[in-house]
Amino acid sequence: MSIRPPAEIGMALEEVDTPALVIELDAFERNLARMANALEGKPVKLRAHSKTHKSPIVGLKQMALGAVGLCCQKVGEAEAMVAGGIPSVLVSNQVVGASKLRRLAALSKQAWVGVCADDAGNVEDIDRAAAEFDTTIDVLVEIDVGAGRCGVEPGEPALDLASKIDSCSNLRFGGLQAYHGRSQHIRDYAERKAVTEAAVELTRQTVALLKAHKLDCDIVGGAGTGSFHFEAEGGVHNELQAGSYVFMDADYGRNLNQDGGFFDEFENSLCVYATVMSKPTDDRCSVDAGLKALATDSGMPVVEGMAEVEYLRAADEHGLLDLGKTNRKIELGDKLKLIPGHCDPTVNLYDWYVCVRNGKVEALWPVAARGAMY
Repeated sequence: MSIRPPAEIGMALEEVDTPALVIELDAFERNLARMANALEGKPVKLRAHSKTHKSPIVGLKQMALGAVGLCCQKVGEAEAMVAGGIPSVLVSNQVVGASKLRRLAALSKQAWVGVCADDAGNVEDIDRAAAEFDTTIDVLVEIDVGAGRCGVEPGEPALDLASKIDSCSNLRFGGLQAYHGRSQHIRDYAERKAVTEAAVELTRQTVALLKAHKLDCDIVGGAGTGSFHFEAEGGVHNELQAGSYVFMDADYGRNLNQDGGFFDEFENSLCVYATVMSKPTDDRCSVDAGLKALATDSGMPVVEGMAEVEYLRAADEHGLLDLGKTNRKIELGDKLKLIPGHCDPTVNLYDWYVCVRNGKVEALWPVAARGAMY
């Protein structure tokens, strides 16, 4: 079923139906440019993570500014990106199961496709799928650089798995996946830097060991919005996988930068537009954006431009706001911009982006990979 967009091109923002996922285009475009400028002249490229935006339209804009391709977490995301014109996708995750691997192999006939592995048996399964489709798939060894999630240990275990990949007829050893997810949201700048630099050093040692055994890493990937500067300066990574920088969210805004202020290199360009649907008392109201409109795993959303108004809690269809500390007059029917705590899973709740410039709807973009979980 195709869900109709909550807006029409040319409509004033105030007329947009709610809840709606709104991109402020000027801020969004500044974010794209800031990342491109930050990497200009450095020996690293951006392979932007599409799990944030799930949109080949956004991905093509990132590539127009220098990104070499996109990352995806699921085969379904990769299929949506390739269908939308992205020529190079890395599934920066493990893919397990015959049906998924057949789809991955088929997709590799249409675009460059890479995938990560941390298990020898899985490598054999990828090789069989590639042979079935008469294709060659690049496989990266994922190493655990401290996140404690996926990945073999750096050093000898990584060498053993890389050698296994290299021995397979329909696979090509593509390099290393070295991403430290937990480091992205370490609030203190010095601690975040130290944790990331320790991960970079483990990666450096593993790259050197592989090279000594004639296994060169075409790709050394990793990094995110919270740490990409450190990997860019580390001299090991050559592809950075930041994604949230395009939109930002309330949680990233709680990180500290080098001077002790809040992380402000990128702007909040994404919001959930919501309507006040109930105001039974002067000190509280409810908006029409609750758990089905906002991800709350990283905390409640923030009301843009109203720091004194607190989003207290979310129910399925309601968001309860505390108005007790504000002098602003908020009435039934008013529309508010909510900055989500976590942009990635919030995006996955919507079918459309409503793209706004100067208070008017300029474009409607489908969230092409919404629900692509397999």
